Amino acid sequence: MRIATWNVNSIRSRIDRVEAWLQRSDVDVLLMQETKATDAQFPFERLHALGYDVAHHGLNQWNGVAVLSRVGLEDVQVGFGGDPGWGEPLVSEARAIGATCGGLRLWSVYVPNGRALDDPHMAYKLAWLRELKDRAVEWAADGTPVALCGDWNIAPQDGDVWSMEYYLDKSHVSPPERAAFNAFLEAGFVDVVRPHAPEPGTFTYWDYQRLAFQKRRGMRIDFVLGSPSFAARVAGAVIDREERKGAGASDHAPVLVQLDG
Repeated sequence: MRIATWNVNSIRSRIDRVEAWLQRSDVDVLLMQETKATDAQFPFERLHALGYDVAHHGLNQWNGVAVLSRVGLEDVQVGFGGDPGWGEPLVSEARAIGATCGGLRLWSVYVPNGRALDDPHMAYKLAWLRELKDRAVEWAADGTPVALCGDWNIAPQDGDVWSMEYYLDKSHVSPPERAAFNAFLEAGFVDVVRPHAPEPGTFTYWDYQRLAFQKRRGMRIDFVLGSPSFAARVAGAVIDREERKGAGASDHAPVLVQLDG
């Protein structure tokens, strides 16, 4: 089975590229983030035509997550218990959706950005991650293969950004954010892609501005974290940097994981 995670940065703007990529990559499950669409705006029919069942959670022109599967789509769950929410009054955003696909419990997660070190959104980000970690431990407790796939908005290692000097006073690399990411690893989840793409400077995101992609000024912030039973089935992984090229590309590259069985 082949699964992938991809922040598409607007499915309505990128549906042609998503269709072409799905046909080219032959993935069985795609976990998608930042769809930037309500359910009414989401192109269900075009993806159904490619043979995928689809579950989408989108509330407005921001955020949005989806699961596309051609190996079954069962027990869909929108959000997770304990999500701290954002805004006044607090509202759960469209940042997490889970489903069982081919016997795997897969979650598409779009972690809050944090914005800046002293921004209230950073406290929201850290609280959101704490609750997700606690729920993820519960989901995997009985040995179910679980994977948390998505845009984590964290670069957990220095080599995951093009310049630590540039990012030192910015979000994504701060000690609290890295500690929140590492808490998943300490709880038994595994970064299943890094062993297959271990080199520093292997990025998944490049800003549209200042020729960042051409200058290799990127970040590695998209990950698949698997429970032990999921990680044991991983046979390979790759970051599809080629999909970041050309007109109309998302600013994120798809991340693919190949499973045995």
